[in-house]
Amino acid sequence: MADDKTNAAAYWSANLRLILWSLVVWALVSYGFGILLRPMLSGIAVGGTDLGFWFAQQGSIFTFIGIIFFYSWKMNKLDKELGLEE
Repeated sequence: MADDKTNAAAYWSANLRLILWSLVVWALVSYGFGILLRPMLSGIAVGGTDLGFWFAQQGSIFTFIGIIFFYSWKMNKLDKELGLEE
């Protein structure tokens, strides 16, 4: 019984930590690069436009999709480590 509670606590702790870091990366890319740092990134050309505009339009979407795949991969790995596979 105590082992189940320990596994559950470790699972949710790792899950919440992963969610937190995913949100930090998403916010940094979406708000940081796309809005706050856009003037600094305006001199770098990417695909015919500046890098700040690219992050605001496409970069944040690509990053979000990457975060989804990364989260899925890490959660599957965590499930295997704790014996919670489907």
